[in-house]
Amino acid sequence: SSGKIEMKYMTAKEEDILTNQSFIQKGVVLDKLLEALIVNKEIKLDDLILGDKNAILVAARILGYGKDYEFMYANETQSVDLSQLDNKELDEKLFKNGNQFDFQFPHSKVNITFQLLTGHLEKKIENEIKGLKKINKNSSPAATTRLKHIITSIDGDTTGKTIREFVDNYLLAKDARALREYIAEITPDIKLLWELETDDGELVEVDVPLSVNFFFPDA
Repeated sequence: SSGKIEMKYMTAKEEDILTNQSFIQKGVVLDKLLEALIVNKEIKLDDLILGDKNAILVAARILGYGKDYEFMYANETQSVDLSQLDNKELDEKLFKNGNQFDFQFPHSKVNITFQLLTGHLEKKIENEIKGLKKINKNSSPAATTRLKHIITSIDGDTTGKTIREFVDNYLLAKDARALREYIAEITPDIKLLWELETDDGELVEVDVPLSVNFFFPDA
């Protein structure tokens, strides 16, 4: 809640985490690394919203290997100064209720509350999607499952049954799109974008990839 977190410098012990094949195969290697680097043990990684987690990842990379990072784009090696990445502008007035936000669907005029994704919520969504896939391999439930967990009330009704029925039967596609756009607009994050000049002299913004190589340049 203070907006600050204490981290330590990366050591050879943390490099062992980056090369742990079990962690890599399970897709948890970066989480394990951050858990080891965060000094404030009362802070749980899964409680952080994903934008704050991204900012910590960048800070950890700068502390561990410096601010200069190379990545491939259009079959060419590009270099980015990580210390120059900007944070999104934050409207602190929106956060008066913590991780609970109000929204009215522009077309149906239904009032809802919703929450931003945290690591814990992301894992919960992933596990439910995996379970649904086992029941029906041809299903594609990612979008609706995510909405069922993000939305916390429908016109003041907080029961899970009401929320799930609304998403499945009454939520208009154009309203769902409007909600996703609003969430993207207000979510605190570091801008993982870097400006490059193309062969034609045009300036383009490209995504800076976060992978194991981001922390282990020689991997």
